[in-house]
Amino acid sequence: MPDFEFDIVVIGSGPGGEGAAMQAAKRGRSVAVIERDPLIGGNCTHVATIPSKALRYAIFQMMEVNANPLYRQHGISIHLTIPELLRSARGVIDKQVAMRTNFYERNDVPILNGTARFVDPEHVEIEQRDGAKLVVRGQSFIVAVGSRPFRPADIEFDGDRVFDSDTILSLRRPLRTITIYGAGVIGCEYASMFRNMDCKVNLVNTRAKLLEFLDDEIIDALSYHLRDRGVLLRHDEEYERVEPVDDGVVVHLKSGKQIKTDALLWAAGRTGNSDGLNVAAAGLTPDRRGNLKVNEHMQTTVPHVYAVGDINGVPALASAAYMQGRYAASHILGERELPPITDIPAGIYTSPEISSLGKSERELTTEKVPYEVGHSQFKSLARAQITGQTVGMLKLLFHRETLEVLGIHCFGANASEIIHIGQAIMRQPPPNNTLRYFVNTTFNYPTMAEAYRVAALNGLNRLF
Repeated sequence: MPDFEFDIVVIGSGPGGEGAAMQAAKRGRSVAVIERDPLIGGNCTHVATIPSKALRYAIFQMMEVNANPLYRQHGISIHLTIPELLRSARGVIDKQVAMRTNFYERNDVPILNGTARFVDPEHVEIEQRDGAKLVVRGQSFIVAVGSRPFRPADIEFDGDRVFDSDTILSLRRPLRTITIYGAGVIGCEYASMFRNMDCKVNLVNTRAKLLEFLDDEIIDALSYHLRDRGVLLRHDEEYERVEPVDDGVVVHLKSGKQIKTDALLWAAGRTGNSDGLNVAAAGLTPDRRGNLKVNEHMQTTVPHVYAVGDINGVPALASAAYMQGRYAASHILGERELPPITDIPAGIYTSPEISSLGKSERELTTEKVPYEVGHSQFKSLARAQITGQTVGMLKLLFHRETLEVLGIHCFGANASEIIHIGQAIMRQPPPNNTLRYFVNTTFNYPTMAEAYRVAALNGLNRLF
């Protein structure tokens, strides 16, 4: 006999688990959340999104002070280490945990602490920290256990010279040089952060371009800016072996190159946290990276077991995980008020930021869609000139005949915020999803949002 029974059992309290639990609880269903760690929030809150973005902002604040002529003329400059900069993140994490704990308490969702493993398709066993075990039965399960950095077996991650994206936040010494292997989102974000701390950065990319899922013009802008800041980009390279030495680490590449730096940050790939869950007992088989395959409703091959967030692979975004969790819970409840999860904006926290939504020029060209482009260069905007953050642009792709907005691509300060203005218009039904909205709407002046009007006018001027 099970110790507890619930309508829905959620495994993991990150964004996906939280979204699922709140959606189901507010519809009156009995829900429990199983969380392995003592504090809720998952990797997003404790070792990934929140601390890394708090670190990024702290570095930005330090840069602003050091670049300000007013402070420089009085000999004021700040040079802090990563542990010192991360102290501000601790306060943010504590607030996030307290707030989210309150969510569960207010909605009568119990948190069952311990490590979960399936016993069969309808039961999970929870092993608590004191060794005690509970068995929970669920009519439906939502697996939201996230992912972790992929670690090749031949590399020793010692937490002193060789790090992954989780352990780099535990760095306890200043670095003069660093090699970052993997030029995906995480690699590019950390390359920006370390370079902004005046660390010499080698960014090793296993592909021909950075972030190939982005629009080519945005890729070129990011590459140019990283190089302009002094980041050394090495494309089409693969490691052969990693050699720790007394004063650092040497990365041997298959091309014959050897890169010696104070530390190595391995940022190539992630692994789903399905191991330990005994998913085979539920009738599931993960792929080689530990992910669970799902359909458009977030269902696995076992219909009453759903998988949301990083554990189902792409897009591996906290924002997408939350919505997937809500959608999965709604599907279990038989509700159809939430639309299918499409048009997810990408937010990449390099310096400057990148955000993208919809089609790229490459995709539209391949699909033979007659499109046109509208640009707004940030250096021409009064708000950017006032703040001094003039690097960047907003790019609108639209249909030549209907003027429907097909893609939005932003590179520059506050790009992850700016994108949502265009997102709201893209989601409108025709004819309200066109360039005309930006031309006919009054924007506050001076603002960065004004970039939409400038880009729309620029695009319309290209038509004949």
